[in-house]
Amino acid sequence: MRRSPSLVLSACLLVSATAQAAKQDSITLCFERQDVRPWRTLDGGGLNFELLNEVARRTGITFDYQSMPWKRCLEQLRSNQVDGAFAVSFTRDRIGLGAYPGVAPSTGAAVADPQADPAKRMHTDTYVLVRRRGSQLEWDGKSFRHVDGRIGFQLGYSVGDFLRLQGVALDEGSQRPDELAEKLIAGRLAGAAMGGGDAIRMLRGPLGNRLEVLPVPLVEKPYYLVLSNAWVTRNPQLAARVWDAIEQVRTSPGYRQRERDYAAAARRKLVDTGVTAQAKGGGSH
Repeated sequence: MRRSPSLVLSACLLVSATAQAAKQDSITLCFERQDVRPWRTLDGGGLNFELLNEVARRTGITFDYQSMPWKRCLEQLRSNQVDGAFAVSFTRDRIGLGAYPGVAPSTGAAVADPQADPAKRMHTDTYVLVRRRGSQLEWDGKSFRHVDGRIGFQLGYSVGDFLRLQGVALDEGSQRPDELAEKLIAGRLAGAAMGGGDAIRMLRGPLGNRLEVLPVPLVEKPYYLVLSNAWVTRNPQLAARVWDAIEQVRTSPGYRQRERDYAAAARRKLVDTGVTAQAKGGGSH
């Protein structure tokens, strides 16, 4: 049976449109290739994945998660090689990386005082200062005292911007929190800025009896899903739906209870390790 050319053309257009829709509704997201509890683990566990998976269910899109070193993740976001990255803190220097909720893609630098919308955040997290046990290094919430070396932090992490404002000498050559802990114990660092969960893990590990966390947090920040400029330019309405869904899921009673459960577990671990710092979760960037 001979098919009409118009029917063949219609079928081809339908297949093409379906493939394009499927491609459009699949978002490739990169994240740091290490466990950052309670937010995420390399096997897809943690609150970040719980939140994003519920966002996917509500919006009908599919997230394709790819782990990689953090700086590579940010560079692939900047060059539109991935559609988004999480969890990314906001700084003005990072506006060119991609689109934050509340900051227009590509044009954000032209705004006098651009600010990401904290209502659309994935979570809030805290950095703490770790020192060798017995060290005289102090942080009172405003300034450092008795700094006898460099303050270390992980490569590409935004806490470096905060530390630079304090005018202290820095070391950003470490990829992982355990590298920072080893440098501390070896006397190569005066202190290290770590996410709360990473600090807990270090204190509960084999190096813990040689480390301690100062009670006053360094800084607390919101963290976001940042979408690539190219993807948001193509899909502005879908991007808005994704960020709206993040807010809706994060503020839902079920998810808030999950956050409280994780926070309570973290507090118990802090008590177990003798730490009174207000560390809420894992390392963030």
